[in-house]
Amino acid sequence: MSRIPTPATVSDAPEKSRPLLEAVEKQLGVVPNLFRLVATSPQALEGYLGLSGALAKGALPAATRERIALAVAEVNGCDYCLSAHTYLGRNVAKLDDAEITANRGGASNDPKADAAVRFAVKVVRARGHISEADLSAVRLAGYTDAQLIEIVQHVALNTWTNYVNEVFKTDIDFPVVTARNAA
Repeated sequence: MSRIPTPATVSDAPEKSRPLLEAVEKQLGVVPNLFRLVATSPQALEGYLGLSGALAKGALPAATRERIALAVAEVNGCDYCLSAHTYLGRNVAKLDDAEITANRGGASNDPKADAAVRFAVKVVRARGHISEADLSAVRLAGYTDAQLIEIVQHVALNTWTNYVNEVFKTDIDFPVVTARNAA
């Protein structure tokens, strides 16, 4: 059970959050618990949606973004995000079970995506203190400097959602997936 009240409906959310939640509902067809919980702070919801929306227009493919989200959630031990991104990975990004398993292990079966996922995991585990060799490896896989920045932004965004969900124990509203071992 969530540690703070989650608005049950869009109309139960703070007035300034309602248009943002309505936009989420229009896009997704539902308003997942994470969005309704974050709506408690209209400013936090606006910031989350703004960064998420900007990154969705970035240079990283949707499948790579989901791979990174799965890897980061596994490292951080966030069951809510693992559940959500396993669902999105399968149903939106069309990742198969073998790929999702690899992503949760900090890798990918796709050679280029593997470099991005491994880099993202290093960023999380080292809290940003990575080596020149780490940067070189992801560049050698074909990633541009702009894409490297986007990978780090995805790590930050996913770490933020992991922390929100873990701090407030957001009720999972996706088929439940449990982290194997948090860092």
